[in-house]
Amino acid sequence: QVQLVESGGGLVQPGGSLRLSCTGSGFTSDYYAIAWFRQAPGKEREGVSCISSSDGSTYYADSAMGRFTISRDNAKNTVYLQMNSLEPGDTAVYYCAAERTIERKAVHRLCTLLPRADFASWGQGTQVTVSS
Repeated sequence: QVQLVESGGGLVQPGGSLRLSCTGSGFTSDYYAIAWFRQAPGKEREGVSCISSSDGSTYYADSAMGRFTISRDNAKNTVYLQMNSLEPGDTAVYYCAAERTIERKAVHRLCTLLPRADFASWGQGTQVTVSS
């Protein structure tokens, strides 16, 4: 089982930026979908962005498109989520999640649909609060 640890959350003013990090261990395959989800109080956990560990393909939910950038550093086993132009509606606990697959098209499906029930490994979450 992959172990994931998030960091980088905090309090930021509207329009500000934060970079979240997700460092993992225990990877045993070349094909992982690594995603960021978020959960605001009283709301369901939703997918934000995803990246393929093998080829670096990136995927974004509509809420993240144009403002957030996901990237990876395989040498450090770390995935980043750069969040710019933050809005109060981005306030949530952000979770990193990973799912091992055996082929590239399975990663594409996971990253496109972001079905949270299909991701087996989760971090503990990091709080992001956007407020003036």
